[in-house]
Amino acid sequence: MARCKVCFRHCEIPEGGTGFCGARTCRDGETVPKFYGKISALALDPIEKKPLNHFHPGSMILSVGSCGCNLRCPFCQNSGISWSEQALSGRRMQSFSPEELVQAALSCRERGNIGVAYTYNEALVSYEYVRDCARLVHEAGMVNVLVTNGCAESAVLDELEPYIDAMNIDLKGFTERYYREVLGGDLSMVLAFIEKAAGFCHVELTTLIIPGENDSEEEMRALSGWIAGLKNVYGAADGRSIPLHISRFFPAFHMTDREATDVSLIYHLAELAREKLFFVHTGNC
Repeated sequence: MARCKVCFRHCEIPEGGTGFCGARTCRDGETVPKFYGKISALALDPIEKKPLNHFHPGSMILSVGSCGCNLRCPFCQNSGISWSEQALSGRRMQSFSPEELVQAALSCRERGNIGVAYTYNEALVSYEYVRDCARLVHEAGMVNVLVTNGCAESAVLDELEPYIDAMNIDLKGFTERYYREVLGGDLSMVLAFIEKAAGFCHVELTTLIIPGENDSEEEMRALSGWIAGLKNVYGAADGRSIPLHISRFFPAFHMTDREATDVSLIYHLAELAREKLFFVHTGNC
């Protein structure tokens, strides 16, 4: 039995068992990634798809995903690799050592590739693989991008800090109720993660607007005001320069009974966010 220290859940995992995320196990009394080097998705994407609009715009990045997630968002668009039974069984995944992943990234350079993005599922549930790959990516002269929900302990971020150049972090809402009851997450951990990450690398944030959940003017004002108030931001005086992506929801997964977010609401919330932030982008509109 060992206690996992990756996220707020602090799962106690029996030898050979699996934690809540489905991607961490106990081996010889230590918690380790269950699917180290196992890849469910690999694609060369525009950097703007992460989304990152202010980090090497116009470039491409090799995007890699495994499986597992420590949240349970009912609107998940990647549930097939995040927390479905098939994904967590490890079936249909290919093996890629860190060295092999770097070679794949190098082979895409002539197509505009600038590095590797760890994305699609929640990459930090297997942060050791991210760390090992990212170190080699830097040694090869390329950059590392992390796309994450930000539900990870400070110690995990400490291990990745020397190697991560940019992040897109989901700030999915700004109430404890929404994080706890709808997402199965922890808002305070996400806020601490964002504050620390913004101090050492380029950070952009994404908020998906779910009708009836996180779509009020009051919440957007509180969210954007908190971002603007961040200090010691990498490459900027304060949080006003952190880009925020406000995205439109479409019915998916366990939320097929909801209507898509009204486009006019997305534009309105973006205007409110621009009262505090310099760079606000709308998505899926």
